Amino acid sequence: MPLMRIDMLKGRQPEEIQALLDISYRVMLKAFDAPEGDRYQIVTQHEPYEMQVLDTGLGFKRTDQVVVFSLTTRPRTEPQKQAFYHDLVAALHDQLNMRPEDVMINLTVNTDADWSFGRGQAQFLTGDL
Repeated sequence: MPLMRIDMLKGRQPEEIQALLDISYRVMLKAFDAPEGDRYQIVTQHEPYEMQVLDTGLGFKRTDQVVVFSLTTRPRTEPQKQAFYHDLVAALHDQLNMRPEDVMINLTVNTDADWSFGRGQAQFLTGDL
């Protein structure tokens, strides 16, 4: 049930965006042992002046193909997080020829009480999920 927000610069083809969504979904399912159908992804495309994604002094260069993944998720183990980071970058590189330096990932952890999937109810707390 991670909520996955994906920010990128405008200009990608719809097929490439769909592939990026499919790849990131499959990697998330495996890394987090999430159930099939647990898919909440939102893509936002930006003008070049709306995104500044630097390297924090790590010495690599980003291109106009930079993509930022921001996931809000239940607690995950460090090995799960590291597997997700590694496997997502590897899959995007292998399948879409994305540069590893152009993929940034951020996880924000919350709890079951922080989710409502609709109807104004906390489905994790009510037992519906």
